[in-house]
Amino acid sequence: MEIENLSFPEAVEFLARRVGMQVPEEDNDFESKKRSRMLALNKDAARFFYEQLSSPGGAPAREYMQKRRIGPTTAKNFGLGYAPDDWRSLEKAMTAKGYSREELHSAGLVRIKNGSCYDTFRNRLMFPVIDVRGNVIGFSGRILGDGEPKYMNSPETLVFNKSRNLFALNLAKKSKSGYIILSEGNIDVVSMHQAGFDSAVASLGTSLTPEQARLLSRFTNQVIIAYDNDGAGKKAAQRAIGILEKLDLKVKVLALTGAKDPDEYIKTRGPDAFRNLLEGSENQLDYRLRSVVEKYDLGQDAQKVDFLKEATDLVARLPSAPEREVYAMRVATLAGIPADAVISEVRQRRKRLLSKANRDTERQQTRPGRASAPAGRPRYDDEASARAEEGIIRVLLLDPALARDSTLPPPEAFTAPPLAHIYRSVLDRLRQGGEVTTATLGAALSSEEMSLLIRLQDEPLAAANSERALKDYIQKLYECKESKQVPGSPEDLLTLQRKLRERKGYEEA
Repeated sequence: MEIENLSFPEAVEFLARRVGMQVPEEDNDFESKKRSRMLALNKDAARFFYEQLSSPGGAPAREYMQKRRIGPTTAKNFGLGYAPDDWRSLEKAMTAKGYSREELHSAGLVRIKNGSCYDTFRNRLMFPVIDVRGNVIGFSGRILGDGEPKYMNSPETLVFNKSRNLFALNLAKKSKSGYIILSEGNIDVVSMHQAGFDSAVASLGTSLTPEQARLLSRFTNQVIIAYDNDGAGKKAAQRAIGILEKLDLKVKVLALTGAKDPDEYIKTRGPDAFRNLLEGSENQLDYRLRSVVEKYDLGQDAQKVDFLKEATDLVARLPSAPEREVYAMRVATLAGIPADAVISEVRQRRKRLLSKANRDTERQQTRPGRASAPAGRPRYDDEASARAEEGIIRVLLLDPALARDSTLPPPEAFTAPPLAHIYRSVLDRLRQGGEVTTATLGAALSSEEMSLLIRLQDEPLAAANSERALKDYIQKLYECKESKQVPGSPEDLLTLQRKLRERKGYEEA
């Protein structure tokens, strides 16, 4: 669990697979068997694509790899392959191994239209997507000629969700660099690994999602963003910074001057120059401040005023007073005005921000419980308890290993029926060694419960604080439960008094 950063069920499965042992499972667990069958199919498909790369028909892919300077050792490490320019080559190869068309279709490897079946990936360089346990869960294919889309990913399946996985994390998690490099494209990742930067990963055709950020937080406390040096890349970097910061991750941003992406930079400048670039990468605040500077012409008074408004608002949101002072002086230098003026403005903006936050908190606390639920969130009879119940579920989704905690409350302790049902379903899956995803819980939850589960998964929570957060949520749940009970005897009053004293000591600690 420590070496591979896996939960207990994942570690058992990992070790069993290493020594060729079968992990026990319930005979009637149809979904588990279906998932295992799909993983086996993906593995066989990956082998087929890999073999095709070295075949005579794989010449177009080998030529493309030579053009992009991808060596054979790197291709082997990533398991790169080739999808032939043929409508049914994979389908024929897999059905010959005993897989049905329905299984191929469920795995996203073939498509069926008007009764005809044809391969999803054709004439593409294939990148298998491998999870942190070593399972091939999907594919990403890069077209070799003209056409769209340039990259094609596997569709959502029982084992693959592109918003919850990262390309090459199975390799990057073993890096000793102390950070993970987050890029946009598969080729960028391959190029960085080949040049010796073995901590590079990429999102799968999407902007960084909260789920991917939580996944990163399991393996590192520092992320260096290396997105493309264009408008879209800069915008995506700003969004990624906001998501990563919520998880207490240290964030830096790479300034790819003179190249559009990491692959081009390494090819034109070399690995040593890229290493120097990494070592000199900006912290996220420097990057954001520079982005603000680039928006304005500071030689014009009107634009200088607009710059000061945006820059002081950015600095005022920093949690540390020394940081606010330092960056306020930097803003003053950039604008060419006295530091005292900027520091004073930052302090005023800080006061306004705190005042607004306090008013919002008071308004939230004084509003009736049923009216206080945010958009998309159900209204509960006991809002305080429900928030604790949601927190318990969210922690278990982030850190499944905590499902073994003996202090976990029974589902009957939950006050909100939908949360109790979700909690019971999540616990059952985790304690049986299963994986909790929208696909694996689809049959157990109603559509409303599924929507609630997805919302809980999307809310950020720092992985480093998950164990303490779980204890706090459990404590809050029982506090709410006890506050509803009316003591009926002197013994009840004495028991309540003892619990209050214990709680006071816990809170002070």
